[in-house]
Amino acid sequence: MIDHDGKQVGVVPLQQAQDLAREKDLDLVEISPTANPPVCKIMDYGKYVFQQKKKQSEAKKKQKVIVVKEVQFRPRIDEHDFDFKKNNIIRFLQHGDKVKASIRFRGREMSHMELGRAVLDRLLLDIKEFGTAESTNPDVQGNRMNIVIAPNK
Repeated sequence: MIDHDGKQVGVVPLQQAQDLAREKDLDLVEISPTANPPVCKIMDYGKYVFQQKKKQSEAKKKQKVIVVKEVQFRPRIDEHDFDFKKNNIIRFLQHGDKVKASIRFRGREMSHMELGRAVLDRLLLDIKEFGTAESTNPDVQGNRMNIVIAPNK
């Protein structure tokens, strides 16, 4: 048994341990039930649970939720449309979000995948000071070519 001050009392019968806990208006908590003999501690269990919840909420506040935004392009995109979408990507990256840039191919455009690859290469070149691609080659899934861009630290 461990006292509420952190001092080891030693092996104590259960009834005596419960009496000590009641005497101090605290709880007898079993810490290690598999040990031989089981380890118990005298503590204020309500206060302990409150402190654990507080630690968890502090840890939650410190973590950063990563959001993936998606921006879609076409292989033959106009200059103004490209610049507009590029500026949106830069804004997302500066905010700390990841961006999934997708090229959507339709019909005969599927036979000219190099046009989509050129759009992605141009995009990566234009935004290299704000973010970098997570992989060197874009993955092609059906009629889409995707690449994920992570913000620079």
